[in-house]
Amino acid sequence: MSLAFCGNENNSLAYNVDRGVLNNGCFLDALNVVPHIFLLFITFPILFIGWGSQSSKVHIHHSTWLHFPGHNLRWLLTFILLFVLVCEIAEGIVSDGFTQSLHLHLYMPAGLAFMAGITSIIYYHNIETSNFPKLLLALLFYWVLAFLMKTIKFAKYTEHSVGLRQLRYCITGLLALLYGLLLAVEINVILGRRYLCFTEATEVKPPEDLQDLGVRFLQPFVNLLSKATYWWMNTFITAAHCRPIDLKVIGKLPIAMRALTNYLKLRKAFESQRRPLGSMPQGPKWIWRALRQAFGRPLIISITFRFLADLLGFAGPLCISGIVHHISKDNRTIQPPIKLLGVYFISSQEFLANAYVLAVLLFFALILQRTFLQASYYVAIETGINLRGAIQTKIYNKIMRLCTSNMSMGELTVGQICNLVAIDTNQLMWFFFLCPNLWAMPVQIIVGVILLYYLLGISALIGATVIAVLAPVQYFVATKLSQAQKSTLEYSSERLKKTNELLRGIKLLKLYAWEHIFCHSVEETRDKELTSLQTFALYTSISIFMNAAIPIAAVLTTFVVHVHISEEADLSPAVAFASLSLFHILVTPLFLLSSVVRSTVKALVSAQKLSEFFSSDEIGDEQEPNATMPTGPSNHKTIPSCPRNHNNKYQAVVSTQLSHNQWESVFDICFDQYGTPTLSNINSKVPFGQLTMIVGQVGCGKSSLLLAALGEMQRVSGTVTWNILPSLDSERDDSCFHCVYLGRKRGSVAYASQKPWLLNATLVENITFEMPMIKPRYKAVIEACSLQPDIDILPQGDLTEIGERGIILSGGQRQRIGVARALYQQTNVVLLDDPFSALDIHLSDHLMQEGICKLLREEKRTVVLVTHKLQYLPHADWIIAMKDGTIQTEGTLKDIQNSDPKLFEQWKTLMHRQDGEFEKETVAESMTVLERKNLRRAMYSKEAAKTEEEHEEESVESEVDDSLSQAMRHRTTIPWRSCGVYLSSAGLLLPLLLLSQLFKHTLMVAIDYWLAHWTSHVITAKMDATGRNCTVAQECGFSHSWYLSVFSVLCCLGIVLCLVTSVAVEWTGLRVAKELHHNLLSKIILAPMRLFETTPLGNILNRFSSDTNTIDQHIPATLECLSRSTLLCVSALGVISYVTPVFLIALVPLAIACYFIQKYFRVASRDLQQLEDSTQLPLLSHFSETVEGLTTIRAFRYESRFRQRLLEYTDANNIASLFLTAANRWLEVRMEYVGACVVLIAAVASISNSLYNHLSTGLVGLGLTYALMVSNYLNWMVRNLADMEVQLGSVKRINGLLKTEPENYEGLMAASQVPDGWPRQGEIQIQNLSVRYDTTLKPVLKQVNAHISPGQKVGICGRTGSGKSSFSLAFFRMVDMFEGRIIIDDIDIAKLPLQTLRSRFSIILQDPILFSGTIRFNLDPEMKATDDMLWEALEIAQLKPVVKTLPGGLDAMVTEGGENFSQGQRQLFCLARAFVRKSSILIMDEATASIDMATESILQKVVMTAFADRTVVTIAHRVHTILNADLVIVMKRGIILEYDRPQALLEKEDSVFAAFVKADK
Repeated sequence: MSLAFCGNENNSLAYNVDRGVLNNGCFLDALNVVPHIFLLFITFPILFIGWGSQSSKVHIHHSTWLHFPGHNLRWLLTFILLFVLVCEIAEGIVSDGFTQSLHLHLYMPAGLAFMAGITSIIYYHNIETSNFPKLLLALLFYWVLAFLMKTIKFAKYTEHSVGLRQLRYCITGLLALLYGLLLAVEINVILGRRYLCFTEATEVKPPEDLQDLGVRFLQPFVNLLSKATYWWMNTFITAAHCRPIDLKVIGKLPIAMRALTNYLKLRKAFESQRRPLGSMPQGPKWIWRALRQAFGRPLIISITFRFLADLLGFAGPLCISGIVHHISKDNRTIQPPIKLLGVYFISSQEFLANAYVLAVLLFFALILQRTFLQASYYVAIETGINLRGAIQTKIYNKIMRLCTSNMSMGELTVGQICNLVAIDTNQLMWFFFLCPNLWAMPVQIIVGVILLYYLLGISALIGATVIAVLAPVQYFVATKLSQAQKSTLEYSSERLKKTNELLRGIKLLKLYAWEHIFCHSVEETRDKELTSLQTFALYTSISIFMNAAIPIAAVLTTFVVHVHISEEADLSPAVAFASLSLFHILVTPLFLLSSVVRSTVKALVSAQKLSEFFSSDEIGDEQEPNATMPTGPSNHKTIPSCPRNHNNKYQAVVSTQLSHNQWESVFDICFDQYGTPTLSNINSKVPFGQLTMIVGQVGCGKSSLLLAALGEMQRVSGTVTWNILPSLDSERDDSCFHCVYLGRKRGSVAYASQKPWLLNATLVENITFEMPMIKPRYKAVIEACSLQPDIDILPQGDLTEIGERGIILSGGQRQRIGVARALYQQTNVVLLDDPFSALDIHLSDHLMQEGICKLLREEKRTVVLVTHKLQYLPHADWIIAMKDGTIQTEGTLKDIQNSDPKLFEQWKTLMHRQDGEFEKETVAESMTVLERKNLRRAMYSKEAAKTEEEHEEESVESEVDDSLSQAMRHRTTIPWRSCGVYLSSAGLLLPLLLLSQLFKHTLMVAIDYWLAHWTSHVITAKMDATGRNCTVAQECGFSHSWYLSVFSVLCCLGIVLCLVTSVAVEWTGLRVAKELHHNLLSKIILAPMRLFETTPLGNILNRFSSDTNTIDQHIPATLECLSRSTLLCVSALGVISYVTPVFLIALVPLAIACYFIQKYFRVASRDLQQLEDSTQLPLLSHFSETVEGLTTIRAFRYESRFRQRLLEYTDANNIASLFLTAANRWLEVRMEYVGACVVLIAAVASISNSLYNHLSTGLVGLGLTYALMVSNYLNWMVRNLADMEVQLGSVKRINGLLKTEPENYEGLMAASQVPDGWPRQGEIQIQNLSVRYDTTLKPVLKQVNAHISPGQKVGICGRTGSGKSSFSLAFFRMVDMFEGRIIIDDIDIAKLPLQTLRSRFSIILQDPILFSGTIRFNLDPEMKATDDMLWEALEIAQLKPVVKTLPGGLDAMVTEGGENFSQGQRQLFCLARAFVRKSSILIMDEATASIDMATESILQKVVMTAFADRTVVTIAHRVHTILNADLVIVMKRGIILEYDRPQALLEKEDSVFAAFVKADK
């Protein structure tokens, strides 16, 4: 066939110009080439020379990006232009197919126009990024020329009566319009930027975000193409392969997406709903209204995109129908086209009847549909993330104003608030994600049903009814599923609570041999959880089954009805496969329906919860009273405190002024059941710049008084006023006058709470607490609090991270850090709430002397100190003695001695002092005993662990996820080993799972193949019928029944297999979950104490919480999704390759593209997922931290600093989420485009194959249907692979813990060989004993020999690290006894089984540990003792009256950690517990360290009387506690220094013990 621009037929009218050049069609086309040639010639040199020479210009940093006016409109119009030009090319080719020679003029100009269109947008983009608007002149000329040429052509067509019936006429008109619009956009740029025809050009700066190089999230700023395809993410995702993604890499959020911006938007929406009187409306409705107002607009855009995507989704089935219909036409004769102007014209009908045209249109429709769908997802998710940030900020601002009484009264718990942040804000976010579905689903269903009806008639409605009937069932299953999930959550939180208690009290449990009781309790809860998980698994499998089975059932019903309804049923491949695709489309919205409805319900509940929280009580204006003059009798006194401003001109004064009024209170020491006020009739003063002490028994309201001064109490009446005095030397009476008049807002107050509150930060940050670092001051504070030795032990010194997620510190260390913070601050008022409670005598004295008496007094700061240590009373300038919530007496020590000699005498005996003088040397080196040793031990063990790790790669993998500062993550391939561990735990269920999946997918292909076979036969039968003149095919002997019966059998088998696979997957998951948790718990409970000392508790807890949850609920679903999408893709590609083998050639480049896309995506996705999780942790812990330290934060007036930190954490979390979203969209867009290419190639190949090789039409339909499926499932496959990889990390971490070596519980003797009452006498012989904590560490006891007679009271004392505690632990074989032995009542304890040995002794530890449960359970978990025995034990411990008053007596509940009892009472409970055991040996490990002297003397009395006939070994904290012992052992560095009666040792002059006693005086 010859080639010529206008064709070369002899009778050609193409070259006829008799009626004028412009009346020749070919010339008109030639004329249209001119503008395109002009543009290509002008722009190519500029593009290649200008940008080629500095190619980096194309990758300019985004700070120079400017969008010219009409930017998005230009891109949009260009896209439409390119699409219309493709149609013009196609139309030219199709209309040229009817002539003998090729007419280039029909499609060549359009081809050039297409090139020019692409060039124009590239040229524009480059000019825009380099901000050089004058070069746009070339485009201006181009648009003018193109518009003119197209208009001339259009006018000539109209003149020659070419009308709307001809497609080329429509295309030309459309092109003229588009060029005109683009010309208008260009003129708009001139008017906007004034670069032409104006004297001065407009100066324009890039957006503020882009001037900040830290902003790397460019989605809002890039051009339309980059926005739609996430092109800007390319460099980001490929770079992730070389270096891990961290917060530095992802940079900052653009201003519009920051939490603060969105919070202000939300607040504005809330404010606009204020009622006229200024009150805020209540209830969830106002929250919804505000959300709609603040975030409604982007949601509408998302819904619009979704509508467009869903409508385009129907192009697939329609194009398949058209293509198959076109191929199966028997006579392919088409009406010859009309010839006008010497060229051929075709109608749009003829154009769309071409199979190749339909294939290309299908390709474009798919590309567009996927782009719109991803855009809809992105906008919805971005809106959801912005909304979450705004609500979290709003919650935080509310927390800052919360009344602490709500917390302590149990109305709001830390847990509830954290749930609001972690769960409820996410529920609202998810609702916004799924919101577009809510609107799009009805439209999708209606359009789908209409199209089905058009294809199949009435039978389609019956099929659709099947789907519709099963939809409520699905909804029912979904609600059951959420109920099951709820009950699972309840059980799992109960299990976690128990596991947490078990881990926190593991030392006690091991020492008492109770680990199995608690382990059994956890297992019981786990069994309940598993039963609930079984229900969850059952409903999940039903849900999976229904999603797979509904389309099969619907198709089966439809075809059965369709065949039976009419004799002449049209069951051609075109109809069958189009309806098959439509059914697949219809199932999606119905499958989503359940989750969307569930999400909506959850969002409604969350909004309700949030509205309740937002309306909870806020702190009143107690600290900002109105200026009032004191009236009535002037019996009020003031609490003056010192200058708030740093010059001494002013004094801040606190006056607590209440005459016979009551304060209803708020703290841990709260109401009894009758709601009596905690404080009443308080009238008090504090001298300015001096030390005031508040003393009194446990629970008398000392802490409450401090809180009242800080305005943290619920006040019934009276006032607390902080005041400013004009000068230091003014009269006291004046000051009182001013104090009430000038009282306004109090300044910052340094406050150290009773329960030390630490930040998750470094030690130095905890002490400086946002203040600038002043080295000398910092050193002085560290010295005063004796923190230097502790800092020296820490791995990174004072830069070590402490707090919840850091190194676990002991109570004393935490307390000293809290006090150090208060000392370091330069506020004028310092409130210290019981700072000595967890410190030993030396530390307390040192802190008192150096910190309070020296540091604070020198600075003339007003100090209010609550304490139990009465020996410090002589230091006080003013003493307030409290009793039962009122002030018993106040004054100086002398005043009280005169006014209340009885009280003074009582104090004197408790002080163990004869006079008020304080003469002693402070022993700076001496230390809280357990603390540093435990720390040092933990550090050593960590070092030891590190050296081991280098040899064991596997342990590296398990440890690395939890290290405090991860330097680098393991960036390996998919963790196949963990996958192996997971699947091997499934046992026999694994082969069932694999086989059922394979069979199911084989059967699915078989069903569709049979349909292709059947429909092809229908067509051949029809052709035979026309050939043999039968009216219907049935008369010629064709019957549907045989095909239908086989089809029905296959479908029913398919449905059964769907059920089998769904059950198999879930049951496998359950089996693995059960197995792994059981193994983990068994390993942990038997692990040596070293594991708990070297691994942060949080890490072990995470294995039981998040990791177990992942294995329980997430991995099975991901596994099912992954296997299904993978097998679907494989089977689809197999079918296409079978239908058109040519496809295999094209498959190679597509497969390579997919491989690289998934390879890069998986690494980036894993990093971003980990980053999202790791940024969520600080955010949530900042919330819980704030709630716990609310009083301290408000005392320091640091609210704004903490708010700022919250905004940083929220933005960090949100940017990680946004990048993850963009990465997911990046993947999906690319995979969808690959899928679209698969469809195009499969369509073109099968059409050609059918036209030239007579491939059966049924198989063409089959191939195309499967090709459409590939595009749906490709990205699911990669997404699930990435998810699976992240989730298998949980298995890897748990597997790491499963490798722990357990303690040796077996002994040489069997438990039955141990005499029943052993040890009866309690005689202890220690022979040559050496002990170490680990084989890698030095011994802590060296060749110790001792003999303790039955019933002796032995005291052991010594400095920190002398080996006292190791001595006590050796009795329980908690440490490695590598030399020597301990013989108790003639039995070597090394021979006994551990369980038996530990169950025969009693121990009281320094930290009192109580478990949640009844008092009975706490005293006797083994349930062996009678009630009488328990009451006797309580009486001995002086707790009987306390327990008697509790509701339920022995069955009264103890809250977690025993928080509803004071520290002293908890210690007494531990004493009672030891007494219940009735063992003849009791060991007291610093049991009196953290209790007041009164409780301590009770304890000592009890030990002397109740344990008179038992052997008691006391490790002494305060040396005076062992003065009455029968024998004293003084230790130093693991050896016994002195060993004798205390009297004998005191008589020796050079005795170390005597020196200790002297120091303790």
